[in-house]
Amino acid sequence: MTTATLTERPAPAAPAVGRPNPTQIGTFIWLASELMFFGGLFAMYFTLRSMVPDVFADGQANFKQGFALLNTSILVASSVTCQIGVYMAEGRLPGGRVFEPRKRREGSIFNIAGWGMIEWFTLTYIMGAIFVAGQAFEYAELVHHGVTMSSSPFGSIFYLATGFHGIHVIGGLIAFLMVLARAFAASKFTQHEQVSAICVSYYWHFVDIVWIVLFAIVYLLDPIMTLRGGNAIPVDFNWSIF
Repeated sequence: MTTATLTERPAPAAPAVGRPNPTQIGTFIWLASELMFFGGLFAMYFTLRSMVPDVFADGQANFKQGFALLNTSILVASSVTCQIGVYMAEGRLPGGRVFEPRKRREGSIFNIAGWGMIEWFTLTYIMGAIFVAGQAFEYAELVHHGVTMSSSPFGSIFYLATGFHGIHVIGGLIAFLMVLARAFAASKFTQHEQVSAICVSYYWHFVDIVWIVLFAIVYLLDPIMTLRGGNAIPVDFNWSIF
């Protein structure tokens, strides 16, 4: 009897299953809870607005939409620079081009095309700091005109909503400093540094989106409705910057 020799072949490997990073998942869950918090502030704003429309009209008469729009544009632009920094950290561009992750710039600092994550995140930090300074300047102007947190329901909800957002922006600036410090200290640019940059960008984009909604509701909603002629709170645009 001939004994057949069977050659054992290894079983085919199971296809790799991509698992999302736990840190990124945790960031999304935390941002979802923050969204609920700001949703409560928006509900509070509309409730008070419906109860004392005249008080809100008097408070918004002190706004300078031109300055608020300029400050908003700076914050929105910082979201763009932040995302470019993430692309440098990941080593890929939206069009599919892949390259070696770039932590620092290549060549002169004036060669923007050669910037790395550190340069783009530093620029984002500067723009975020300008936004916070602009918000502090606006607060000072409003207080000078008698709009304080205790002066009226409008002042209370305005400072509460925009103030909490400002605290979130400051928290984002601190996070940028931590990511930059970690990038400077790391001898190699690993996945840990990449994930840190990505998670901070999630937070920063969230802060920007919340502010866009705040800006639209607090600064633009009533003036736009006034132009249409159907608003119970007549508020005019003031496009002056200073």
